[in-house]
Formats: sequence, C-alpha cells, structure tokens
Amino acid sequence: MVRFFLNGDAVTIRDVSPETTLLEWLRGAGRCGTKEGCAEGDCGACTVAVLDVTASGRRWRAVDACLVLVPQLEGLSVVTVEGLARGAALHPAQQAVVERLGSQCGYCTPGVVMSLFEATYRSDVASSEARDDQICGNLCRCTGYRPIREALDDVAGLDPEDAFRAARAQAEAQPARAGAGARFAQPDTWDGLWAALARWPDARLVHGATDVGLEVTKQHRVFPAVVSLQALPELDALRDQGGGWSIGAGVRLSDLEAASAERLPVLARMLRYFGARQIKNRATVGGNLCNASPIGDLAPVFLALDATVLVRSARGDRRVPMDAFFVGYRKTALAPGEVLVAVEVPDPPPSARCAAYKVSKRRELDISAVSAAFRVEVVDGVVTGARLAFGGMAATPVRAFAAEAALVGAPWTPEGAAAAAAALSALSPIDDHRASAWYRSTVARNLLIGFAEEGEGPLPPRHAGTLAVGGAP
Repeated sequence: MVRFFLNGDAVTIRDVSPETTLLEWLRGAGRCGTKEGCAEGDCGACTVAVLDVTASGRRWRAVDACLVLVPQLEGLSVVTVEGLARGAALHPAQQAVVERLGSQCGYCTPGVVMSLFEATYRSDVASSEARDDQICGNLCRCTGYRPIREALDDVAGLDPEDAFRAARAQAEAQPARAGAGARFAQPDTWDGLWAALARWPDARLVHGATDVGLEVTKQHRVFPAVVSLQALPELDALRDQGGGWSIGAGVRLSDLEAASAERLPVLARMLRYFGARQIKNRATVGGNLCNASPIGDLAPVFLALDATVLVRSARGDRRVPMDAFFVGYRKTALAPGEVLVAVEVPDPPPSARCAAYKVSKRRELDISAVSAAFRVEVVDGVVTGARLAFGGMAATPVRAFAAEAALVGAPWTPEGAAAAAAALSALSPIDDHRASAWYRSTVARNLLIGFAEEGEGPLPPRHAGTLAVGGAP
C-alpha cells in the first residue's frame, strides 16, 4: 500500500507493483494531462512536481514521472498540471505560457508548464545559464522555444504567496516515509535495510530511479524485489569535514551542483551538462557511481580529486579509495549486502589547478564520448603532482598513470603537456558506435594540451574548473 498526496488530495494505492511508474499510474487513473513522449526522461512531456524534503531543505522539484516509481512516493506530495489552477485563475506559470504564446499543438505544454512551476518557487534562477538549465529537458517541436523562454523569464523566482508556497511548511509535506509491499521495501533505519536485504538478497537497490526507471520502461524488467534507500536520511547529507567534504550517496545532483559552485567549481561545471533539471532533481551521487558506467561523468572528477567512498553493511563500515572502486565493466568493489553511504573528497591543495571536460555530440542532455577531469599541482612553474582521469576511454573510468608520471617534474607548459599526452596511448581507447578509438585518443590528447594552455598565465582562482562540450577541441 502506498499513501501520498496528489494535487492536495490524499491518495491510497493498494497492491501496486514496485515497477509501476508514476506516469503509468497517472494515465491509468485518468490523469492524462501528464503526457507520455519518450518514456526515458529525454523529452520532459511527463514532467510533474514533487515536494521533496531532504537535508538541503524543503522544495518543489520538477521530475520526470516516467522515472519515478510509485512506491517511492510514500508520504510525499505530488502536483500535476491539473492541480495548478484555482478555479478560473491560472497559475502564474500557466498564465505566462498563454500570454507569451508558448503553446501550439499543446502536447509538450503540460511538461513545460511544470518546469516553469518549479522555477516560480526557486530563488536561484537569476542567471541566463540557470534558466537555460531549467528548461533544457523540455522538447517542443512547434514554438521554437523563444516564447517558452520568455514565459520562464516572467515567472522565475516569483515565489508568490499561494497554496504551493504554503505547502512547503504544512504537516503533510514530510520526508519520504518507510514503506513496504509484497516485493518492495523502503526502510528508514539501517536495521530495517539489513532486514530487507536479508529477506531479499537479490533485490534491486534504488534511490533516484533514473537508471532503474529505464530498465522498467525500456527493458520491461521485473525484479525479484526492490529496496529503496530514499528514506534513509543520512544519505542526503553534505558535511564539511574540515579539510574536505563528505557527500552523501543520496544527495541529488541538482543540490550538489548548487553546493559545489563555490567550493568545488570543477564538480559544478561537470554537473551543469550532466543532464536535464528533471533528471538531476532525482539522480543521486551514489546511483551514478554504483551504476559503474564507463561514461559516467562524476567518476572522473572524483578520481582526479582523490576521493574515497564510505560503504556500509550489517558487518560495519569500510572505506575504499575511488581508484579501487571500479573493478570491471559495470562492476564495483561493493560486496553483497553493502551500500555506498558517502563520497569523501579532500580539498585540493592551494597549488592545484583543476578542470573538468565533457565532449559529446550535443551540449544538452547527451552521453559523453569522452569525459575528463584533471588536477595538476604546480609550484614555481613545475608540476609537482598530477591526477588525470577519463571516462569513455576504457571499460571503467580510469586514471592515466603513465601520463601523470610524464608530467611530474616537467614545466607546466603546452609543450610539456603534449609530451605527456603521448603516454595516453597506454589507455587503449574503446571503439564503438559513439566514437572511434582514434577520435577518443585525439580528444583526450587535445583536452590535456588545452588544459595546459588555459593554465599558462597566473594561477587561476583555487579549484577553478573549465568545461568543453560539443566536439574535439
């Protein structure tokens, strides 16, 4: 049984399969304002809003209903496009789309409106880049986007004194609660988690479900059981450890992007092009790492920053260096019964220059052909330490140890970087439909040389990062 709030009304659903997505349930229940387009989080037609409560605060989040599992809604509040207007009075997001002529065929419009709905209650969408990010996950084939962007400009940050603003403080807006079903458990304590895993040792662990949702909608997977980590509050925490940062495995990527803008810009800039806002509002740090994709964009950054992962089981805690976490294609060092709790990232030394790059066929919402993150320590113009990490070059995210060794002791110049880049051939890049081995090798070399060219002048601000997207530099 699942209990949540939909457009302000209490809803109870009995005997729901853990593989049921919110989109599937809404349309089956006759709530057809939420549209199905791609069913994989790329088009935004199914965007709804969830009143999410995490360690970072209580806020409305635009999410893709096709990637939310219904049992995970236990205790939460959901708003769809049908729930925005109050009688004949449209919500500001709806009114702005009307006044700016932002709808033609109307199929994408409900999702667009829900993305604008989230922006209405955000206080951090003043910049043009933030507004681009807000709607990059909504496709529209009719309007040409300009009127949609104008509607966003009209409502971004308004935060009107209405029922939705008030809902952030109401009693029913609670964190995700413990839930259970015939093949589903969402424990809110560690003991509850160990009991669920003992009952279902082959259960599929899930948190944000942005990857698991694809297994459901595209591969039609049915799992022996699903165990959600969403109600474990410790996983949502971002903690300053004094000389470093502990990033909970359940921290949403949109929260991490905002929090790291000042402290670790190299991480924030990779996250800017990680995916759409709706994806980042659900996707988590732990999910991205435990997926162990060779093209996962967070792994190279954490490798370059010399991070460590904290893992936990019923037997206790242990720490694994990020260098040892990825042991094979889509395989990690997690033992049966272990879960990732946090990523511990030390602050880079003052002499460090850091950068992150993502190269893909399009800027928004695309998978990397090559991603890279570099940390080079430079003292008096000479490299004293280097960590060069790449995604998309091998079966796992990797460090370029030979190139690192070639850099140390050499002058930090484009010529020195070019000499070290010759050692990148040791990575033996993969060759697939996304990019050839030659292309990947050439891009990796150019990224390292370009990084050195950016760093020829005075030392940039501490932890500075850069991002290149779109093709080989």
